[in-house]
Amino acid sequence: MHGPVQAGWLLVALCAATGSYCLLRMRSRLEEQRRAAGGEALMGFGMALMALPAVVLTPPRWAWLGYTAVFGAAACRALWAARRDPHHLHHSVGACAMVYMAVAMAATPAAHAGHGGGGSPALTGALLLYFAGYVLWSGVRLLPVPTSTAVVEGGRGGSGMVAMGWADRPELAMVCRLSMGIAMIAMLLTL
Repeated sequence: MHGPVQAGWLLVALCAATGSYCLLRMRSRLEEQRRAAGGEALMGFGMALMALPAVVLTPPRWAWLGYTAVFGAAACRALWAARRDPHHLHHSVGACAMVYMAVAMAATPAAHAGHGGGGSPALTGALLLYFAGYVLWSGVRLLPVPTSTAVVEGGRGGSGMVAMGWADRPELAMVCRLSMGIAMIAMLLTL
């Protein structure tokens, strides 16, 4: 799915680091952070596996069917969760993009080696536009985020204010989403 091997490894590292932080966010005290973190961790690790350079691992066709099933189920779950929180629509689009790439890989195994030819140019272009817009929107939203603290019952020293932990930082969650959006663009460009 990639050209140069070094770029593939950088993409694997970015996606794995993002997935790891999302696992940490699942321990957050804030319910909205926990709700989204599981799906984002799945996306991060799934993208890391899919981004492995073809010289290291060329999965058999049945593995792409496994990707299709896992991310198809994730897309349905995100669509169901979007009834309560519209942000999950983005998760659904991301999972559908993973399904699309997995189907393209199963149909054209040469696409994984970076030779292109997989997928529909129109659908690939539409997904590229969506994720480019999402990356720009996420980047703009990241700029004005102030450092904040959370109010916790029974805080120390009677003030009621406790500094947020690593799992509760909204700006770090935005950085993860931005990173995964950029990684998705990179993966779609090589399809």
